[in-house]
Amino acid sequence: MFLLPWSRARLLADAKKLGRWGEKYCLRYLKGKGFRAVALNYRCKAGEIDLVVGDAEGRLIFVEVKTRASEEWAKAQDAVDRRKQERMFRVSREFCRKYKIKDRPLRFDVVAIVLGEKGQPEIRHYENAFRPR
Repeated sequence: MFLLPWSRARLLADAKKLGRWGEKYCLRYLKGKGFRAVALNYRCKAGEIDLVVGDAEGRLIFVEVKTRASEEWAKAQDAVDRRKQERMFRVSREFCRKYKIKDRPLRFDVVAIVLGEKGQPEIRHYENAFRPR
């Protein structure tokens, strides 16, 4: 992996900067696992998805990244509640419609990144974290 680009204090002082850093860290992690980037921060009227990646089996994977300084109060992945999941489903449908993607397996993953006190951040990848209803 790679080290924090800014001092830990500066990164933690700005939630948007921390989130952007987490998305880059996650993408590098996923590429190391053999995924390939399809889209970063895809936005449409329905909302936004942090990362869209593809895997060797031809799946299109929509990834929500949650980056936290610590998990003292709650687990990072718990922030992906039912409302957020529904929004991701709507955005994924719009993405597939826009790029004319049909008959391709889709998956929804969550990646939690926790900086902790020192050392390398902890990263947890929840594959197939939830499914459309």
